[in-house]
Amino acid sequence: MFTKYNILKFKYILFILIFVTLSLPANAELSVEEIIKGRKALFSKNYSTAKRVQTFSSKGEFEKAKSLMIEMSENYKTLIDYFPDNTKEGFKTEALPIIWENKDEFNALMTKSSNDMIKLTSLIEDTEGVDEVRAVLTKMMWGNCKACHSKFRAPH
Repeated sequence: MFTKYNILKFKYILFILIFVTLSLPANAELSVEEIIKGRKALFSKNYSTAKRVQTFSSKGEFEKAKSLMIEMSENYKTLIDYFPDNTKEGFKTEALPIIWENKDEFNALMTKSSNDMIKLTSLIEDTEGVDEVRAVLTKMMWGNCKACHSKFRAPH
């Protein structure tokens, strides 16, 4: 039996999938500048979204936080396509060469980050108290950000 919540959730996920599909870069059609700026924008969006997830989760507004987690998950999947070989430098990229040297490791981290955001949508409601919410978010959301920044991003 479909509940109102399940129908809304399905519609939201369908919308995200259609949006991501239509907005995926056709790398051959985008310039190096557009690709680099696009990936920087996606990472920046995920950071600002993560801060909103933190705020909503701390307030117990889990439905709002969950929709943002799904958005972040999709962004991580999309980011895998934003690192073609011709975008190693230029346009103030902060991506380190190790991304292309260890492409499988980088892609695995983006996939893990995406999967962890989906896992987090089911775990977040089971947490009790602000400290436990903070600990779960630190491990499953901020921990992935730190792992990527420490290995694949130039210090800033």
